[in-house]
Amino acid sequence: MEAIRTDVLQPSLGTSTLELLIKQFLADDRPWVVAYSGGKDSTLVLQLVYEMLLQLESRARKSVFVISSDTRVEAPNISKYIEHTLKLIESDSLTRGLTLSVRLVKPTAKESFWGNLIGKGYPSPTRWFRWCTSNMKIKPSRRAIDEITRQYGSVILLLGTRLDESDSRRTRMQAREGNDRQLNPHHEIPNALVMTPIADWSTDEVWEYLFTHNSPPWGGNHNYMLELYRQASGGECPVVLDLNTPSCGGSRFGCWTCTVVKQDKSMQGFIESGETWMKPLSEFRDWLKQIREDTRYRSSVRRDNTTGPGPFTPEARKIILERLLEKERDVNFELISDEDLVYIQEQWTKDFDFSQTAYQLTIRYGREINMMKKSTADIPADEDLLERLAVESDVHPDLPKELLRLVRDQFPSLDKHGAKSGLQTAVRDLIDKAVKQAYKADPADDL
Repeated sequence: MEAIRTDVLQPSLGTSTLELLIKQFLADDRPWVVAYSGGKDSTLVLQLVYEMLLQLESRARKSVFVISSDTRVEAPNISKYIEHTLKLIESDSLTRGLTLSVRLVKPTAKESFWGNLIGKGYPSPTRWFRWCTSNMKIKPSRRAIDEITRQYGSVILLLGTRLDESDSRRTRMQAREGNDRQLNPHHEIPNALVMTPIADWSTDEVWEYLFTHNSPPWGGNHNYMLELYRQASGGECPVVLDLNTPSCGGSRFGCWTCTVVKQDKSMQGFIESGETWMKPLSEFRDWLKQIREDTRYRSSVRRDNTTGPGPFTPEARKIILERLLEKERDVNFELISDEDLVYIQEQWTKDFDFSQTAYQLTIRYGREINMMKKSTADIPADEDLLERLAVESDVHPDLPKELLRLVRDQFPSLDKHGAKSGLQTAVRDLIDKAVKQAYKADPADDL
């Protein structure tokens, strides 16, 4: 084996960690997965791995994957920073011919914060009901890792966790049993071993390395990240791979919508440091936390049909979406994706809405969605006749349109086996929904 060059590094903890990484990298053929959140610890791990690849040159043959998680509700300034950094890394890696690639994972619309909160009416997350963590962080990252594992058989995850972050973190890390290479099996991800190369680094040592090795090898610099830490208070949010990881609420690199914490100190820190454009986001987040406990916004029946605070009511969901679109206009940054908006309308149509309300609100606030035009397909020229018949029959005027769409889009032919019974069931469900909607509008009519 060629001699390991350490002259490029200061004689410090960085040198010994780099030597450890090189030794581990050459020990087997397992690909590496580096979890990158944009914070100081994950940035340090990624920078050390990158420097290792440059030093190994032709010996760096196996794949390294950089996985970063975008929950779709990251603070806009953080989201832009991480996206910019990943582009620099990907471009530089490609130019140098490195075996490193970047994967930015995101939740599907079904898993997303807005898809669940506005679409399905899930109440805002709390410490005891953290539905967001599993959907938005764990599942997307696990999908990416599982895909790599299926291809290669096994992977090594590199995490930026450190012993001095907290007493609880130290206890968990020390309790893990490592093999003779100090690799711990991940307790939830099959065929994945975990390496924590900066576990023994202190916070001061992390900062010293980043300050003295700025710019990073992929280009750009750490100046914006350093400024983010100066502006905000709170901790760092890692890439979350299991439910044992604490909530990231209030961290510098967490979700701006987080209602798990009492106060978002991070966002307050940004605002007090001059990022006043974030004030509408802070106000919206506080309002989301407040209305969760307001019975006027919650159904009196849970989803399992038991009595108690249930999901947000249909009217509450409409109010939340409209206020979110207002804030999006105020900050001039996309806060909800097209996919989420389409999914929300699909859920509303399924549950209570005949009027394409989500799409109408979206149009009102200047958003154009291609799928919207498909979902609101043109009604035939005799639309006026359908509406007159509906009024004369004392039914919701949108019901005939929904029945027409149902037949045209889902049951264009009744020749297939089960099509007739399927159509009957779908029509019955539509009518039942119309009755429920009418009752909600005027429950006094129920005798």
